[in-house]
Amino acid sequence: MTIPKDIPEKWFPVILPLKRKKEELSSSTKIRNTAVCFGCVTEEERRVRANDREYNEKFQYASNCIMTSKYNVITFLPVNLFEQFQEVANTYFLFLLILQLIPQISSLSWFTTIVPLVLVLSITAVKDATDDYFRHKSDNQVNNRQSQVLIGGILQKEKWMNVRVGDIIKLENNQFVAADLLLLSSSEPHSLCYIETAELDGESNMKVRQSLSVTSELGDPNNLAQFDGEVVCEPPNNKLDRFCGTLYWKDCKYALSNQNMLLRGCVLRNTESCYGLVIFAGPDTKLMQNSGRTKFKRTSIDRLMNTLVLWIFGFLVCMGVILAIGNAIWEKEVGALFQSFLPWDPPVDNCIFSAFLSFWSYVIILNTVVPISLYVSVEVIRLGHSYFINWDRRMFCSHSNTAAEARTTTLNEELGQVEYIFSDKTGTLTQNIMTFNKCSINGHAYGEVDTLGAQQKRTPEPLDFSSWNPLADRDFCFYDQSLLEAVMMGESAVHEFFRVLSLCHTVMSEEKSEGELLYKAQSPDEGALVTAARNFGFVFRSRTPGTVTTQELGKSVTYTLLAILDFNNIRKRMSVIVKNPEGHIRLYCKGADTVLFERLHPSNQELLNITSDHLNEYAGDGLRTLAVAYRDLSEKQWEEWEERYRCADKATDCRDDRLAGAYEEIEQDMMLLGATAIEDKLQEGVPKTIAILSLANIKIWVLTGDKQETAVNIGYSCKMLTDAMTEIFIVNGHTVQSVREELRKARERMIESARTRDGGKEAEAQGWGGACAVGNGCGGDAANWSPDESKRPPPQAPPSSLLESIGGEFALIISGHSLAHALEADMEREFLDTACACRTVICCRVTPLQKALVVELVKRHKKAVTLAIGDGANDVSMIKTAHIGVGISGQEGIQAVLASDYSFSQFCFLQRLLLVHGRWSYLRMCRFLCYFFYKNFAFTMVHFWFGFFCGFSAQTVYDQYFITLYNIVYTSLPVLAMGIFDQDVPEQRSLEYPKLYEPGQLNLLFNKREFFICIAQGIYTSVVLFFIPYGVLFHATQSNGVPLADYQTFAVTTATALVIVVSVQIALDTGYWTAINHFFIWGSLGTYFTILFAMHSSILFRIFPKQFQFLGSAHNTLSQPVVWLTIVLATVVCIAPVLAFRFLKLDLKPQLSDTVRYTQLVQQKKRKPCGRTGRGVGGAGPAGGSALGRLGRGGSRRSGYAFAHQEGFGELITSGKNMRLSSLPLASFASRHSSGWIDTLRKKKHANNTGSHITLTAADDNTASAHGPPHSTSSSTIGPQDTTQAEAGQGCNEPVLNNNPDDIALCMVRCGEKEAGGCSDVTAQESMFACRGPGSSSIAKETLNGE
Repeated sequence: MTIPKDIPEKWFPVILPLKRKKEELSSSTKIRNTAVCFGCVTEEERRVRANDREYNEKFQYASNCIMTSKYNVITFLPVNLFEQFQEVANTYFLFLLILQLIPQISSLSWFTTIVPLVLVLSITAVKDATDDYFRHKSDNQVNNRQSQVLIGGILQKEKWMNVRVGDIIKLENNQFVAADLLLLSSSEPHSLCYIETAELDGESNMKVRQSLSVTSELGDPNNLAQFDGEVVCEPPNNKLDRFCGTLYWKDCKYALSNQNMLLRGCVLRNTESCYGLVIFAGPDTKLMQNSGRTKFKRTSIDRLMNTLVLWIFGFLVCMGVILAIGNAIWEKEVGALFQSFLPWDPPVDNCIFSAFLSFWSYVIILNTVVPISLYVSVEVIRLGHSYFINWDRRMFCSHSNTAAEARTTTLNEELGQVEYIFSDKTGTLTQNIMTFNKCSINGHAYGEVDTLGAQQKRTPEPLDFSSWNPLADRDFCFYDQSLLEAVMMGESAVHEFFRVLSLCHTVMSEEKSEGELLYKAQSPDEGALVTAARNFGFVFRSRTPGTVTTQELGKSVTYTLLAILDFNNIRKRMSVIVKNPEGHIRLYCKGADTVLFERLHPSNQELLNITSDHLNEYAGDGLRTLAVAYRDLSEKQWEEWEERYRCADKATDCRDDRLAGAYEEIEQDMMLLGATAIEDKLQEGVPKTIAILSLANIKIWVLTGDKQETAVNIGYSCKMLTDAMTEIFIVNGHTVQSVREELRKARERMIESARTRDGGKEAEAQGWGGACAVGNGCGGDAANWSPDESKRPPPQAPPSSLLESIGGEFALIISGHSLAHALEADMEREFLDTACACRTVICCRVTPLQKALVVELVKRHKKAVTLAIGDGANDVSMIKTAHIGVGISGQEGIQAVLASDYSFSQFCFLQRLLLVHGRWSYLRMCRFLCYFFYKNFAFTMVHFWFGFFCGFSAQTVYDQYFITLYNIVYTSLPVLAMGIFDQDVPEQRSLEYPKLYEPGQLNLLFNKREFFICIAQGIYTSVVLFFIPYGVLFHATQSNGVPLADYQTFAVTTATALVIVVSVQIALDTGYWTAINHFFIWGSLGTYFTILFAMHSSILFRIFPKQFQFLGSAHNTLSQPVVWLTIVLATVVCIAPVLAFRFLKLDLKPQLSDTVRYTQLVQQKKRKPCGRTGRGVGGAGPAGGSALGRLGRGGSRRSGYAFAHQEGFGELITSGKNMRLSSLPLASFASRHSSGWIDTLRKKKHANNTGSHITLTAADDNTASAHGPPHSTSSSTIGPQDTTQAEAGQGCNEPVLNNNPDDIALCMVRCGEKEAGGCSDVTAQESMFACRGPGSSSIAKETLNGE
């Protein structure tokens, strides 16, 4: 991955020993209070003196150096080996190696264990060293970035790692903040500076910071060098929105707040330079405090394998004990008879000690039930899966030239088991780009933009504004010529509409050269609206504290700004009162339609109805809407209101309430102009990806730092929220009790909805009826339970299994302050149960740490695999906490990528990562493990049975070379090929049938039950492989009458039968054959026979006569027909039951993958030339329209106005603090283009005719209802009242198909091709199995019931 030079900072958790000594100073120079905890000193307050490193170094504050590496050249070998031997398996094999070095108990040579052990340790060490090398490289890149530090009155360039607490740093435009700084001065008027906090909260809109007035004049390095102020503030913490401190300077003290701070990770924007005092550095910065600790991630299969290894070790001990007891009995009863000519080897002097040595000998011999090659093979397979992800060209983004990257090799199979996805919004689901798409003016709808990417016959060309408007923004796109004509024809309503957009805002304009305007908006919504007005001829040019200058159709107009009625979350609107050059006073207002419509004049009713219909249409497209209105004011009305307004503004108590009352008074009887529709552009394929993942039974939670309204709009755009939902709950409580009450009522509504829908099925809820009646009020009278209200127990949530079993589409939206209470220990379970019963959960205004806490909550209680995906530094903590972290390499830097396990550039690639690569990885790993345990038990247990026939002497059946090569050469490559390349269905089918993903979520393919089945099959195979050759060869003879019952003949026969049986077994287990599979399987068989004949050849016998003593045994044995008959018989007896079982299972209880494979085979045979050629999930529907038809929304409207806007910005404008001299209008340029372009536009009036509006509707529009989910009495709800299923999108209305698997597949594919909003889980499943074929009933039952 190529890293640009000016990358944002990489945030990893840093564990640095902060050994700070407690200083005993006098009261006049008191430093801080400390508290000792676990032998370390905890900081309770921080004192920082500017320009005094000697003073600050007394406290040993953390440096600004970031260290994420684990090793160095000296510590690598000992530390890495120590970490590796903390693995149970590595320690176990080291213990076996030590045992093998004791000649009295070892029947095998030491190299049989040390070679694979060294191989495993070496591979792991190389991988760890490579990872740490990149960590060192990344650390150096960040720590060596340059910063200007004021030292001795001179600005000197210092590396970031050398910056210290108390230093004064100079920042320039577009630079990243090196540490947490107290802003001292700025080049902007009134010491303001603009910052972008995308690294902290994911918001790319600019925010304003201002220094104290007492330090704002210290803009010169000479003055700053004399600054010796001392800051006393809070200790390092993770609260991004709060800072509390005091500046002591010149015998005065000044309060400090978060508005005076520049946090590390921010970017300085539109500010030439500023100076700041370092308060927190390195790991003490707020961003690092939010990063969380790096956790070593292990898959569920790894954890299960550790458990199984312990079980197998216990089983091994049991077998050793049994054989040791047998040895003691045999030595006492039989062995004593041989003592005269075959005495015990010293130091053995009795049968008990002989049994003790025999026990350890059998532990060594039988250790191959868990060979170390298992761990080598697992790492190789995971590495192969990682390369498949890296090489996947369908996950390559040509626009950003970014490929998908597996940054870890240990979590691939867990990608196939994900149940919960936690996603950021800004930059992950959206592009964070706002565009003005549609509008409604005076009852006329304008704009023709296909926001969902529908396929049209002809793509319209955007309007060319530059030819007649020299101030137009060249990047602005609009397609409806009729709106331009309305402007040209001078329609008063259209002109007034754009006049509102050009005046009613808090945007700042910067004009560095003639005609080159740069708008600095607090929110991207405002920027989009002002830019739209600019392109249609109403150009906002500049502002002063008392005026706003615009250029209207080429004419410069200056309005007197009388008042700004600022935006806030409660008002959901903004107004300005201006006086035009003619002296007319008018109030312009824009805001949420739900609040603005209530304040309209009654004469607007007809226009209101038409505009409401347009808003419904825009909202249905997922656009962010707001309404626009105005009111004429007389001089008398203005003067009377101004007096009340000024009194409210100067009030010392309840100022905000008084101002709100004044605003409410003037914002009445307004006249409606129309509405706007802005699109927050989603990333490509987001709705389809979410739809497909939902069909795969994956729940997606959105955790965003944005405001609630913004998140809700995106929820509708992504089709996570739809009008077909039963109910949408909003939790906004500010206290513990209110949050608990809202959650309780939400659960009540779920149960009530289920009872209403199911009718007589109320008995299902009776299991918790008593508790519900008391704690949740869901049934019965609480007073009947306890007459004393005070003795009631705290409310109890219904069992999570009951809530999750409730049918219905619910959504939960919770704010950050409510989430803080919901995550408390006594309420977290209630929150989790309520949230998990919902299809969609959206958490708004959450901090990075809250994101991690939500993920941790689900991990801890649900025992489900979680995946977190984000693109900014504010997502790092969540990414590290989840089982799997995915980073989006977007516009917010690469912090998330550097902290992630997997990375790519588009959210839509997540579908392929999980449903294809994840599912295949899980399938391959499970098949690999099942086969591996089977073949090793079949191999090892033969020694156990042989012990009963060799006097328990710890003699091996096979020679030591076969034992060494069995897992390394004879059987390693075929199982590796299966583990790397195997497939049950092709990748297209994995995407078309999302239900194929569910076995991984339910952990069906490898669990304790499957493990016992595998070892049972292995034990059965070992019994057959031992007793059939033993029984046949016991009385068999050669053609010349020589008996075949010798040790080497038996060993060669058994070994050959074993290799053939396990090779046939893996051939049966392989579902996807490649040339590599053929080469490895049959090549391994050939290799076995080649090595077998070579080891029994005369050549090796002459060279190593003591090592290869059995000359010609292999040739002599395998030349006997009875031996081959024995091998064939053993193979048939081993394989026949497996074949029979699989055929019966396929016929009686096939899995969905079996039906899909069979369907594919039938389709290949019956495919016609004109038939369907593998339409994918995203293909067009039967009618040729988009696969993602627009949801028909009813009477629900959502306003997207200024949701990233901060209250108080209007007051900042009117105060004039943010004005600069360069922002005054350029009068000469304004008048230069006052005429000419309108005439040109009139000539073009008939050049381009607009086509009819193309409206995407559902297939059954006449059945759509204008109602939505009912409003909840428990909490706020959004969305319309009641909606029929037709509104959820086009259903799977396919014709009745024939009773064959081909038709089943066709029905399933067509359902998968439609948007998931239209095909809900139930609908899709019913459609998939509406046509019955072989095994389809069983498949449907398994799929619908989660098997």
